[in-house]
Amino acid sequence: MGDRRRPAGSAASGGPAYGGPDAGSDAGPDSWTRASAAGREAWAGAPVAGADTYDPATDPALVTDPVPASAAGPLTDGFPVRRTAATAGKAATTEAETEAAPGTPPSRKPGRDRYLDLLRSLALVRVVAFHIFGWAWLTILFPSMGVMFALAGSLMARSLKRPAVSVIRGRLRRLLPPMWLFAAVLLTMMIVGGGWNPTKDPDLGSGFAGLVKLLEYIVPVGAPPYPAELGSDSTGILGATWPDDAAGPLWYLRAYLWFVVASPLLLWAFRRFPWPTLLAPLGLTVLIDAGLVSIPGETGNAVTDFAVYGSCWVLGFAHHDGMLKRIPRYAVVSGSAFVMAFALWWASGHLGDEGWNLDEMPFVQAAWSLGFVAILLQYSPSWQELPGRLARWDRLVTLSNNRAVTIYLWHNLLIAFTFPILDKAYELPFMQSEGAVSMLDSTYDYWPFVLVWPMLAVAIVAFGWMEDLAARRRPRLWPNGAGKGRARAAGSRSAGHPA
Repeated sequence: MGDRRRPAGSAASGGPAYGGPDAGSDAGPDSWTRASAAGREAWAGAPVAGADTYDPATDPALVTDPVPASAAGPLTDGFPVRRTAATAGKAATTEAETEAAPGTPPSRKPGRDRYLDLLRSLALVRVVAFHIFGWAWLTILFPSMGVMFALAGSLMARSLKRPAVSVIRGRLRRLLPPMWLFAAVLLTMMIVGGGWNPTKDPDLGSGFAGLVKLLEYIVPVGAPPYPAELGSDSTGILGATWPDDAAGPLWYLRAYLWFVVASPLLLWAFRRFPWPTLLAPLGLTVLIDAGLVSIPGETGNAVTDFAVYGSCWVLGFAHHDGMLKRIPRYAVVSGSAFVMAFALWWASGHLGDEGWNLDEMPFVQAAWSLGFVAILLQYSPSWQELPGRLARWDRLVTLSNNRAVTIYLWHNLLIAFTFPILDKAYELPFMQSEGAVSMLDSTYDYWPFVLVWPMLAVAIVAFGWMEDLAARRRPRLWPNGAGKGRARAAGSRSAGHPA
């Protein structure tokens, strides 16, 4: 996610809520739920008076009553019917046609979509790997930022069934407290530990203006400020550029905040003008790359981020509304492949100092991410559980999704700490031989990737609870779903072996 910084040591939703509101209320006096079983069978088999004008959606009894869990099949004119071999085929056809109705989001079972959870986990791992190794080809292999913004856009569209103001407030409430905790630690390290004085930083202005800039650590309308260098490589534990390592990726939170605020308008525009809304940000990147649109400073960075990832965010709307499923798969795949191929062809003639790092080429990054994410979401299987061998990763996927903000906020600062830890390893008694030193030298670049994960585990325990408080949940130290798994297993055993 913070792909725009150079890797450390190199020569760069609120967790979203899942599930819907509580369903149902007390049964009405005329509801079929108060009738006997025989009465319900009679209703289901008998013709309904005024069937030509009856609309179940306007029946007060049906509007206020939850469908019983024991209902034997779908509803016919508002009543449950038993599904037989003769009616099963017709029912399946009717349900399929309902799901595919134009303009209607496809129905989904409640709960988390484990396919989307898996994509989010892969994106986080790819971000950590890129910030350690700096391999430019990782931006091609898996465009994690485009994936993350698309997933967030899909969940935002889902949430906007509720009033927009409450949705935006809820998203910010989930995002900001974890950032405040990180900011408190980071600012203490920079100001108290490193001697940074924002009022004397020439990059922030002078005097009071420097303090005002610090407010962006409270509400990141712009990327929060930090010194480019602090201390020196020879005197500090961390390298002189550690503030950039730690705070540089915070641009993502600024971009996420503005996408959340703009989502009601973007969703309104998308549902009326889908293709122009989807492609407009991509067109803006063409103007930016051509130099026809040039906005200096932090405002220019914000506009560029919106242009690069705006199409992916809107593509999340398309995924939620079922637009991608209504387009033939071959059309989505072939169209996306053409866009991605053109992006790589364009990049080949515009390589900069960092080679194939797509983060340095706005149009290429936008086009490649759009095509890549469109294919991922076109094939979206909507898993309720991870299938096959993927199931062994279930707890880690659950943990990383429950602590996605914590992992993102802290990973780069922790990466910076892996290098002095490795340097201290040379002083260990068993590392005094030439062979041991040679072994560590040859594998030095890979050890940060090994060390950062247990360090992130400590950060999850130490700071991750803030995500629960922000979401108004009971704080948990290690939310990997193990407790729910044991509860499901116990329920299955009791169901299979009744007392």
